[in-house]
Amino acid sequence: LQLLTLSDNRLSGHIPPQLGELPGLIYLSLNGNQLSGEVPSALAALPSIRYLWLYGNQLSGPIPTALGSVAQLVHLDLHDNELSGAIPAALGDLAALGSLRLHGNQLSGPIPPELGALSNLWELWLDDNLLSGPIPAELADLSRLWFLRLQDNQLSGPIPPELGSLPVLRLLHLGDNDLSGAIPPALATLSGLTNLRLNDNNLSGPIPVELASMPSLGALQLSGNRLTGPIPVELALLSGLWELRLSDNQLSGAVPPALGALGGLQYLFLDGNQLTGPIPPALGLLRRMQAISLAGNQLSGPIPAELGALRFVWFVSLSDNQLSGPIPADLAGFPRLAVLYLSGNQLTGCVPPSLRDIEANDLGDIALPDCPQEPP
Repeated sequence: LQLLTLSDNRLSGHIPPQLGELPGLIYLSLNGNQLSGEVPSALAALPSIRYLWLYGNQLSGPIPTALGSVAQLVHLDLHDNELSGAIPAALGDLAALGSLRLHGNQLSGPIPPELGALSNLWELWLDDNLLSGPIPAELADLSRLWFLRLQDNQLSGPIPPELGSLPVLRLLHLGDNDLSGAIPPALATLSGLTNLRLNDNNLSGPIPVELASMPSLGALQLSGNRLTGPIPVELALLSGLWELRLSDNQLSGAVPPALGALGGLQYLFLDGNQLTGPIPPALGLLRRMQAISLAGNQLSGPIPAELGALRFVWFVSLSDNQLSGPIPADLAGFPRLAVLYLSGNQLTGCVPPSLRDIEANDLGDIALPDCPQEPP
């Protein structure tokens, strides 16, 4: 027997340790069941096993240290269980391992630096656990790594600048931890990175201008930190950017009009900062925009009528600023608008009646009358 797949069959009970007596087994898939108990150490006795998929069960207890002796293992997937304890340092001995997915468990303790020895690893998913301590600089030795997901843990300390040396990294998710210090400019050397998420940490200092030199970057998520200084105008050079989230920091200065050059931008979230000055009319050039939030700043001046050109937008939040003047009638032409927040400003004039039909709005909190209906 080389292949045993019993996935998605509502199986319950424990995994039989006798499965470790199948010498020819290459592929074992028990995922998507209701299996409980511990992962049997006996599985480490399988001399030919390359694919071990036990994810999506109710397995508990520690990851067996003995699994580090399965020299030919290529895929180890234990995610979405109830595993606890430390990640065994012995997993760093799995020289053939290409995929390690341990996310969605209750694993604790530090990330073993020994994982940096996995020279064939192309994806490392440790997110949504209880891991703590620093991110090991040794992970920068994973020269074939494409995906590094460490978000939703309790990791602390600085982001190792050495991570900027990962030559083929495509995705770096470090959000929802307790990381501190500055964003390393060295991350800008990740020329193939498409997705950078450092949100909801304690990162401080300015947004490095160097990030604007990342030619493949599509999503930049830095919200929920303590970043200061201006939004670098150079970010407008990221021609492939479709998502920019800088919310809930301490950024100051103006919203750069140059952001209007990001023709593919679909999500722009700059809310919860200390931004001042006007809303640039150039944002009306972002014709693919779906959601924009500039709320909770100190923006002033009128709402640009040019925003009425955003035909795909469904979410607009400009509340809690110092905006003045009338609500542009052009906003009533948004065909997909489902959320509109404008309260907490100094708007004057009247409210286009069709805006009150929007599914979620705060126009009831604005003491302005409806505009008169135009005759048919």
